[in-house]
Amino acid sequence: MESKVSEGGLNVTLTIRLLMHGKEVGSIIGKKGETVKKMREESGARINISEGNCPERIVTITGPTDAIFKAFAMIAYKFEEDITNSMSNSTATSKPPVTLRLVVPASQCGSLIGKGGSKIKEIRESTGAQVQVAGDMLPNSTERAVTISGTPDAIIQCVKQICVVMLESPPKGATIPYRPKPASTPVIFAGGQAYTIQGQYAIPHPDQLTKLHQLAMQQTPFTPLGQTTPAFPGLDASPPASTHELTIPNDLIGCIIGRQGTKINEIRQMSGAQIKIANATEGSSERQITITGTPANISLAQYLINASFPDPELHGRTFPA
Repeated sequence: MESKVSEGGLNVTLTIRLLMHGKEVGSIIGKKGETVKKMREESGARINISEGNCPERIVTITGPTDAIFKAFAMIAYKFEEDITNSMSNSTATSKPPVTLRLVVPASQCGSLIGKGGSKIKEIRESTGAQVQVAGDMLPNSTERAVTISGTPDAIIQCVKQICVVMLESPPKGATIPYRPKPASTPVIFAGGQAYTIQGQYAIPHPDQLTKLHQLAMQQTPFTPLGQTTPAFPGLDASPPASTHELTIPNDLIGCIIGRQGTKINEIRQMSGAQIKIANATEGSSERQITITGTPANISLAQYLINASFPDPELHGRTFPA
């Protein structure tokens, strides 16, 4: 693909960040990393993929603009090939568009949208691609997701126009980049293995849950989200409920409760345990948390509470009651 844009003095080094699901990342990497190696060699762009056992990964593409456009073209055509292959096994008649998600500093999104949405409308009309700028910033960052969908050719033209806007309107102030977090999705124990749910699939869970899994396996049959299913009609397989108490420093309690109680509700739902947080007492720098449920429910609740602390050094630390 010959890039004419560089003739307009646009051939400068740029970095574009993409947000991808695990399945998409796997497609880009290819068997033994062959696909991404070929993309790097043929495009001349640097392509880096973030580490981690996350359902989402960041793919960073850096290089001169023409190298970036080549890399984007290769990614878009690879995704189209994946769609074509998946359709050969399905009954769907209409072909879904290729979709890419860019991660753009929020300070540049205004220029991308334009006055009264004029710029984004112009990009949509001239390229034929659908472009959506997310209203909210991605968690713990100053970046927003920009979703582009259409044919590979429309996507390539759209990325070229977005690059022009980003070069003309550099980000203002410091950008806090989005870093995907490991999935805190429901955990299922089955056949001696811990699994998390990603989309429609159960994915074997990384090692960090193995200890918790062993704890659960020492108990009784353990079903998703802490529900108890009788092994035989009329026979309840769950062990009697017990209670465990933790004391948590006041400055960390917000991490566990989350905005408007979203985090604590998620922990309750996923662990199946009852969790009560005592009111703050005057003069005390700590709050008491009471967890009630089966030993497996309590173990999972403790794990999820520890995992919600922002400092990795606190993970795995159990606070004495």
